[in-house]
Amino acid sequence: MSIRILLVEDDEHIRNTVKTFLSDAGYTVDACRDGNEAQMKFYDNIYHLAILDIMLPGMNGHELLREFRKLNDTPIMMMTALSDDENQIRAFDAEADDYVTKPFRIPLLLKRVEALLRRSGALAHEINSGRLSLWPDEFKASYGGAPIALTLKEFEILLLLAQNKNRTLTHEVILSRVWGYDFGGDGATVHTHIKNLRAKLPANIIRTVRGVGYRLEDEPGRPNREGAQG
Repeated sequence: MSIRILLVEDDEHIRNTVKTFLSDAGYTVDACRDGNEAQMKFYDNIYHLAILDIMLPGMNGHELLREFRKLNDTPIMMMTALSDDENQIRAFDAEADDYVTKPFRIPLLLKRVEALLRRSGALAHEINSGRLSLWPDEFKASYGGAPIALTLKEFEILLLLAQNKNRTLTHEVILSRVWGYDFGGDGATVHTHIKNLRAKLPANIIRTVRGVGYRLEDEPGRPNREGAQG
């Protein structure tokens, strides 16, 4: 699974340049020019990092930061020409993770992106959630030290849930991230794979949020009949 970044920048040259270098570094980048589009993308997708300009059409960067923080703790970098202390303090008070002022050097920006992703665990070679361990580079998984044999899609779903532990992921988000936007399936596809995953895991650590989706928890959820879990 690739690392996905949301880039919000209204200057076309800067937006295209940063997107190109991030893409060349191996990241998947969704780039948009205004705050309203960025808000919709953030609601509809899961990102490992968001990079926000402040002076934007529609919602500005400060407003986006506040809205994003209501949803989750995705790392957020402010990338702006506003270098005054007031704007920087305002951003950090709203829980921004980094603040980069323009002009900047691309190699340094890439290093700061890498540092935020490493700190958040998105670049980890091993992901742990309770007794569950996943190795994304090798597509291997174990529970309590015992290997788990998973199909590629099962592994990708479990990895996505582990990367967003204790956060409920909708059927639509899982479909788009694991199968792609143009996949013609529906929630039944996700349900079938979750059912298979549960059969392979020694404990039921995947909890159903009825009518919404699924989330991974450290502790096993209370046993339910399969008919009540999808």
